Amino acid sequence: MSAILTEIRDHVRFITLNRPERHNAFDDAVIQELTATFETAATESNLCAVVLDSLGRSFSAGADINWMRRMADYDRDRNLSDARALARLMQAIDTCPRPVVGVVQGAAYGGGVGLAACCDLVVAAEESVFCLSEVKIGIIPAVISPYVMRSIGVPAARRYFLTAEAIPAVTAKEIGLVHEVVPTEDLVTTRDRWLSALKANSPHAVTAAKGLVARLAPIDPTMIEWTAERIADLRASEQGQEGLKAFLERRKPFWTI
Repeated sequence: MSAILTEIRDHVRFITLNRPERHNAFDDAVIQELTATFETAATESNLCAVVLDSLGRSFSAGADINWMRRMADYDRDRNLSDARALARLMQAIDTCPRPVVGVVQGAAYGGGVGLAACCDLVVAAEESVFCLSEVKIGIIPAVISPYVMRSIGVPAARRYFLTAEAIPAVTAKEIGLVHEVVPTEDLVTTRDRWLSALKANSPHAVTAAKGLVARLAPIDPTMIEWTAERIADLRASEQGQEGLKAFLERRKPFWTI
């Protein structure tokens, strides 16, 4: 069974995370498949929009636990390679020339928050919860941070990057991570309303408008590489290794008071 479902309907590319039994967590293989899907969408001139959604109770739980188990044995170079692959995915979503509509239900943790932050429009169900949980296991939300910070701003980043608090959907809207919060049964209605609005506009102008935003709020290659190096350093560090092992062993890390 493919981890990614995708199809074109009425000039919209639908890209659906299809690992409901894993809360749509991703590993290196899923990252590669999702990146390729978005890079293909970027070349499809007949599209007016892309929709990113998922099946099951969660939008995305971030890193898959089995992938995390493998990471425990990775050296810095392997960690850097994985971080660069995730960075490429974030770039593929962020720079897609078509508007990307994110539809979030349930939990979005870690990298799942990054996926939402890279979308142009995001609707979330009322019960959705977001969390930048990385510091709990001795690392940071490095690769996704340029996109998340662009969405929520410095004050919110100073709080949620450091505390790893859960962010209810209504708070996510207040800080700019999502645009609308609706009952679960209204997610599709809201998505379709946005798609109708996009289809009514000049495709070239919409692409140019998205490029305008990117130019006014740039995320440059140097920043992207720096964040990949930061997470690789921390994953290979003493506390990064301890945090990962403690998480996998279901115990408190040594720094917990």
